[in-house]
Amino acid sequence: MKRLSLIIVALCAALVVGCKPQSHYQMKGIIVNTQDLSTVDWGKLAAENGINTVGTHMYPGEVIEFIQSEKGQAFLASCKKHGVEVEHQLHSMAELLPRELFAEDSTMFRMNENGRRVADANCCVHSERALETIVANAVKVAEILRPTNHRYYFWLDDGKPVCQCPKCKEYTASEQALIIENRIIEALRKQDPEAQLAHLAYCNSLHAPRKVKPAEGIFLEFAPFMRSWEKPLADLSAEDRGMSHSQNMAHLKENLEVFPAETAVVLEYWLDVSLFSGWKKPAVQLPWRKDVFLSDINTYAELGIKNVTSFGVYMDSAYFESYPDTTPLKEYGEGLRNYTLKSKK
Repeated sequence: MKRLSLIIVALCAALVVGCKPQSHYQMKGIIVNTQDLSTVDWGKLAAENGINTVGTHMYPGEVIEFIQSEKGQAFLASCKKHGVEVEHQLHSMAELLPRELFAEDSTMFRMNENGRRVADANCCVHSERALETIVANAVKVAEILRPTNHRYYFWLDDGKPVCQCPKCKEYTASEQALIIENRIIEALRKQDPEAQLAHLAYCNSLHAPRKVKPAEGIFLEFAPFMRSWEKPLADLSAEDRGMSHSQNMAHLKENLEVFPAETAVVLEYWLDVSLFSGWKKPAVQLPWRKDVFLSDINTYAELGIKNVTSFGVYMDSAYFESYPDTTPLKEYGEGLRNYTLKSKK
């Protein structure tokens, strides 16, 4: 009888555990740069605060140099030890299509509004040679910077203009980006069959692509850079940098008509010390707004989004020496880990 009672107790305990609500959010990430990674054990710190993914940043060359260094290998080992995924979120185009190639073939580069070919940013997406060069270099980078979660990020030049040649000008920045991304994912899947590639909706590429359809493996990464972090996205009248929360949400919903919500990643700035410091050091203390964060993750969850990350750049050893309180990281990780969908509109 005693043995039977023990079995019943064990079964009940198992049922209780099995019924425990699972977190809505799968990816609970943070993005930091190589200085942050060189001076802080981010594998350990992330795991301690419920963050399951660390993204490196900012350019392919510098991240490769870091990853191949002793400190970079220690970072990868720490993430593996603590069960933290590693991915690489990169401003890439200037390195995938090196600017020095302009002297050799200017048609690979964008045409500006005055009809001149310039090597200041991005490329001409109707140049087959440009696309071949970009894809070949993306594959080389991916061979070294191979994410543990199979998610790759090769972004356009940061908010910079795109090609306005007669063929390209018929396509938005978002559509031009997708033309490139469709070619890259095809090549990536030859070396990594599970590869997924981000389509970054950000600044001039916030508009959903209409004339170009995403290839298999392309997922949406939505970065609402032009918003207020003093008020939640649910406050549709709030605005910053000339764009209202209502406009941000309209862009997101339009993109979710093109890309699946279940694979989409939201790239936020709640933890981005660099942004709040005006991208200058010494860094200021993060103006953490837990109330805004919790409201925002409910807003995103209502749209079916399950993957969230935030910039956390400038969180290096000097930052934590000045501001040792890690409450924002703790509340960020706990908020995502403990979140269950409250409602669905």
